[in-house]
Amino acid sequence: MDYTVDEVMKYIEDEDAAFIRLAFRDAFGVQKNISVMPGEIRKVFESGAPINARAIAGFEDCPYASLLLKPDASTIAVLPWRPDSGRVLRMYCDVYTPDGEEYPSDTRAILKKAVAKAKAAGIEFRFGTETEFYLFKKDDEGNPTKIPYDNAGYMDMAPLDRCENVRREICLTIERMGLTPERSHHERGPGQNEIDFHYGKPLKAADQMTTFKMVVSNVADRCGLVADFSPMPLADKPGNGYHMNIYAVDGEGNDVARYAAAGIMDKIRDITLFLNPTEASYSRFGMDTAPDRVNWSSAGKSELIYIENYRGRTRVELRSPDASGNPYLVFALLIHAGLLGIEKKMSLPAEMDENGLHLPSSLKEAGRLASESAFVREIVPEGILSRYVKD
Repeated sequence: MDYTVDEVMKYIEDEDAAFIRLAFRDAFGVQKNISVMPGEIRKVFESGAPINARAIAGFEDCPYASLLLKPDASTIAVLPWRPDSGRVLRMYCDVYTPDGEEYPSDTRAILKKAVAKAKAAGIEFRFGTETEFYLFKKDDEGNPTKIPYDNAGYMDMAPLDRCENVRREICLTIERMGLTPERSHHERGPGQNEIDFHYGKPLKAADQMTTFKMVVSNVADRCGLVADFSPMPLADKPGNGYHMNIYAVDGEGNDVARYAAAGIMDKIRDITLFLNPTEASYSRFGMDTAPDRVNWSSAGKSELIYIENYRGRTRVELRSPDASGNPYLVFALLIHAGLLGIEKKMSLPAEMDENGLHLPSSLKEAGRLASESAFVREIVPEGILSRYVKD
């Protein structure tokens, strides 16, 4: 729900808030923020809050010394782990130039453009996510270790599943922030967990993922643990995936998800750099049930895309991404690829096609494919692309 400035001020007063975090993200989706006092909020809504642009990853080539943060009032939420008196609120912000234009390298703006393009084409996309992470112990000095919090396995219960209480606290905290997780369980690895979310509109789903990672990290820390979303936290154990369920319908309510899936398969090698932006991402491919080829099936094994009919709709599950990616950029690229498939009415290849190409085998190869892709260059600004390839 969108709120007026007066409604935001009333909310701040009702919640006895002393600080408001204005949050945004860099090119890699890492959440950044500045804090302001309640008395500054009206000015921030009117004029924005200045930040040092060139100090932000992906913004280094910015022609302006400063950029401006302007809050999205619909994202206002209390941070439940902060004090009850003098509480802390958070709002996500869009990044603007001093001329009042959306900054092109703000990945939230890139996603908003993709959503607008889909709307103009009469297509609605929604995304549901399934995110895996490990919980590790800390040493006596509070430093992270690679010792799993438990030795439980897939969907085990307490007492084997020692993570149960932590997952419950994560889900309850997320609910207090206005989001609704769908389900949670212990995953296959020791100390590994999964929490899933229902389908949501792209911008909300990306904001949700950013909030989710923040909540998981904070709750884990409060429990004396550390959360690890990286693709391969333990070399000999299952990796962490960030599976995406994709829903697409046209303006008449027709299911066009299969066309979208075909478009995503057609461009997946070009965009893998952004779905899997670390070298460890490529160690995960082909391990356990993680995919390493451009294929699909209805079997639910190790395919890139799993497709099933679910409640009268096509459910498309993309299984290659991991949570080191920037969800705003990832969803934007998937929307553009899906629109291409819908526009051209692309057909899926044969199920589990043995002639299917392999996903990139390294970060270097993924960077080369992205750099050479006209499709990517139409969507991703040069400053962001060069930073991904460089890193």
